[in-house]
Amino acid sequence: MNRTLVIIPTYNERENLADMTARVLRSAPGVDLLVVDDNSPDGTGALASALASAHDRIHVLHRAGKEGLGAAYRAGFAWGLERGYQQLVEMDADGSHQPEQLPRLLDRLQTADVVLGSRWVKGGRVENWPLRRMLLSQGGSFYARIVLGLPFRDVTGGYRAFTAEALEMIGFDRVLSQGYGFQIEMLWHAYTAGLTIAEVPITFVERVHGVSKMSSGIVGEAIARVTLWGLQGLPSRIRGTVPLDRGVPADRERADVAHI
Repeated sequence: MNRTLVIIPTYNERENLADMTARVLRSAPGVDLLVVDDNSPDGTGALASALASAHDRIHVLHRAGKEGLGAAYRAGFAWGLERGYQQLVEMDADGSHQPEQLPRLLDRLQTADVVLGSRWVKGGRVENWPLRRMLLSQGGSFYARIVLGLPFRDVTGGYRAFTAEALEMIGFDRVLSQGYGFQIEMLWHAYTAGLTIAEVPITFVERVHGVSKMSSGIVGEAIARVTLWGLQGLPSRIRGTVPLDRGVPADRERADVAHI
């Protein structure tokens, strides 16, 4: 059985953390959980330590300060790989990602390198989102798909599962974007590396407690980076090839895209 680690980055998520960790442990027996806390001023880190003391499947990585989502995931991936986990999962702390749907991502990961929990494929949906957030998410995915030539419906979502080998092929430690940009960049490098990528439907639920970390700066960074990557990859797209960069062997097969 593959050892699996769910990574949950936190910053001021005290109201959500206990419920989320309980749901993960209940929904996926045998899966371990790592809370990566960026020194939350609301005491989330202390709560995470208390939960870890009570459950041997919960671990905590305390960081010195707020450095962003991408940095938290990079630290979490490195922590998990150093300890031999073969499957690593990204999951939000705010309840937007349903732990009860984790088994479907892990099931699909048995025949894929990367699995995207998708809001925009058949069977996926979003609950309680204002129209502005809906348009922002769909628009961001559409723009990135067109500019980067990605054949996926949900390229900005953050509920994802990776094999350890996929993270090494992606070169996650060199993915420097944050927020939307981090998710897009991870997917783009997975695709250009020729990894097998699948989408499975999820239900995304708007948070009840706390405040979203999304900001205009994060959105702006994503747009700028996607545009730059698109321009860099344009010659290869014109030639009809996928740019295989970052030291990835050129004889890897193109990604197998499964829309479920």
